Amino acid sequence: MSDAAAPLQGARVLVGIGGGIAAYKAAHIVRGLVASGAEVRVVPTPASLEFVGRATWEALSHHRVLTSVFEDVDEVAHVRHGQEADLLVIVPATADLLARLRMGRADDMLTASALMARCPVVIAPAMHTEMWQHPATVENVAALRDRGITVLEPASGRLTGPDSGPGRLPEPAAILDAARAALTAPRVEDGAVLRDLVGRRVVVTAGGTREAIDPVRFLANRSSGRQGVALAHAAAARGADVTLIAANVDLETPPGARRIDVESAAQLAAAVHEAAAAAPDLLIMAAAVADFTPASRAEAKIKKSGDDGAPALELVRTQDILRTLVSDRTALRDADPGAGTGLIVGFAAETGDASTSPLEHARAKARSKGADLLVLNDVSTGVFGAADNAVRILDAAGEIVAEAAGDKTVVSHTVLDEVVRRLAPVPWDA
Repeated sequence: MSDAAAPLQGARVLVGIGGGIAAYKAAHIVRGLVASGAEVRVVPTPASLEFVGRATWEALSHHRVLTSVFEDVDEVAHVRHGQEADLLVIVPATADLLARLRMGRADDMLTASALMARCPVVIAPAMHTEMWQHPATVENVAALRDRGITVLEPASGRLTGPDSGPGRLPEPAAILDAARAALTAPRVEDGAVLRDLVGRRVVVTAGGTREAIDPVRFLANRSSGRQGVALAHAAAARGADVTLIAANVDLETPPGARRIDVESAAQLAAAVHEAAAAAPDLLIMAAAVADFTPASRAEAKIKKSGDDGAPALELVRTQDILRTLVSDRTALRDADPGAGTGLIVGFAAETGDASTSPLEHARAKARSKGADLLVLNDVSTGVFGAADNAVRILDAAGEIVAEAAGDKTVVSHTVLDEVVRRLAPVPWDA
């Protein structure tokens, strides 16, 4: 099984290829899995070979490709492939393939292997909008998800021919993120992903704000948004209804999540407060919000003038969004003890100084801000934009309750594990 620090490293991944035109994009998925250290076997349906030939899959995976249960009968390959897999990824999944998977058909190597698999399963659909929205497909997807299978939402955009709409295959990066999330998510029997956030509304902020100086220049920070996007992805994998508020994030939106793009700290604050008004079950403030913004923005580009020195830049404090959210929740609870029960998680990107360590800074912040959890990022070694992270999770008293290191998906699930322990039960009528 894969190492906790790199979910795909050493993982035995079975990739099923459905018979749709998007099959050519699956080559990027296979290449990405192999590059991440996975041992990949490709199982195409016979129809998919009309789009991409067997030689392509054998070259990319470095394994022989089988399509029929009557191949390698002496090794009982249709049983062995499913039994040995740590992860099954099916891309693209056509409407026909979804129907056969839902019914438990075993009429080719892929569907037979899927019946044998007791590992997490990630399905990436691709088809025309009318097929995706047909009641039969909607029912099939719901049934598969009820079994704990991760069925991604297709992307929207140009389809085959002149048509556009929902039904495009999600981008390869999003599918690979879903594969990592499935391998690291808590799992119950038979490989089903534990969907312990079903019925929960989750808001996640990600990225770094930009504060305009003039039409050309701005103040910013180094945050890429990767940890916030990973948190949104992990929450969606665990069944949550996710809204991602992204500040200057150049990353794919997790499948199924709603996205709101913002630029400045003021825009982020407005979007967060609007989202908070809907009383989500969880707010995760992973974005790096500027502490200061220019007191005024020049309408035209500021020019150099002769040998004059640099112009003075007057800064003012931005709103402390995390503190305001906690304060608003306290006021709600004072007015109505049954209100404002959602959890709030903050992030603290800290470096040490001559007298105080990053942990001491984070402990002081945890006590002063009052969030339910505060996730400490020691950024003195440079984690911005990296695939890995190392965090310590503090409670409101500043005590360490958990630690995590490794892939940002792994870190995300550790954070969500702590959240789930603190969430009130979902009402029966939710």
